[in-house]
Amino acid sequence: MVTRHTADIVTSHLEKQHELLVDAYSSKSDELHKLQVEEEMLMCKFFDLMIAQGLMKTKDGNYTKVPDHGKNGKVNASVTICKNEKL
Repeated sequence: MVTRHTADIVTSHLEKQHELLVDAYSSKSDELHKLQVEEEMLMCKFFDLMIAQGLMKTKDGNYTKVPDHGKNGKVNASVTICKNEKL
């Protein structure tokens, strides 16, 4: 009888810990996603600033910026492609 009661207590404790860990994982995952989006936005602004100040150069001086800005809900990096560069 005592072992069954102990097993019930341990099972209950493990279930509570599992719920807490799932909540913590979800919270940290959401926070990470927000930080990744913020990083992307800051890098885009930094890239624009570097271009405006003439600090960003390419081989031939031509560039095209292809940003996504996370509009589709996914984090994507900005890409600089030279106009004469073959893809």
